[in-house]
Amino acid sequence: MFSYRKRLVILCIFATTDAVMVFDLHEILTATMVLFAVVDVVGSLPVLLDLKQKVGSIDSGKVTLVSGGIMIAFMFLGENMLHLIGIDVHSFAIAGSLIIFFLALEMILGMRFYKDDSAATASIVPIAFPLIAGTGTLTTLLSMRAEYRMESIIVAILINLVFVYIVLKNIYRLETLLGPGGINIIRKVFGIILLAIAVKLFTTNAGITLPK
Repeated sequence: MFSYRKRLVILCIFATTDAVMVFDLHEILTATMVLFAVVDVVGSLPVLLDLKQKVGSIDSGKVTLVSGGIMIAFMFLGENMLHLIGIDVHSFAIAGSLIIFFLALEMILGMRFYKDDSAATASIVPIAFPLIAGTGTLTTLLSMRAEYRMESIIVAILINLVFVYIVLKNIYRLETLLGPGGINIIRKVFGIILLAIAVKLFTTNAGITLPK
């Protein structure tokens, strides 16, 4: 018979194994990359620097908490809102794929499809919404629910929030390190990734099978 301590160790091992099995590392990595590309906080460095000059210091903690709260709340309540107006998740995912498609074109071609009419009068609201938790991010979150499990998306959100906080705390250092050319390269690389993701979301939810 096992001693009490050995039994406790065995139970902890099984509990840890079950917890790990709940999370799919591949899903988490993919979802994290999708959100990273959509949020594009690194590509938004010029905008962030301009806002910081206009409004003074940026409260990185508040910006991170506000944007994270918006994303998580919309992910849980967004589907119920869609049901109220008679739209299913797959239809919304297709619409989301089109938005992601145009976002990708903006990043790759340097074009401007969306106009930001919000005045930069505060350091939190313009950054947390719509810059970080904007229309593209919220649409992407609901679109991802048709592809990934909720646990994977939540972990991906948390990972991206940590990254957003680090970037906001080190804006000037990153700008000096990357330079205009580095930021432009990052935008174009993630724009191509987003373009491929948009095609996948559209074909999957529209029931189109692409040749392998």
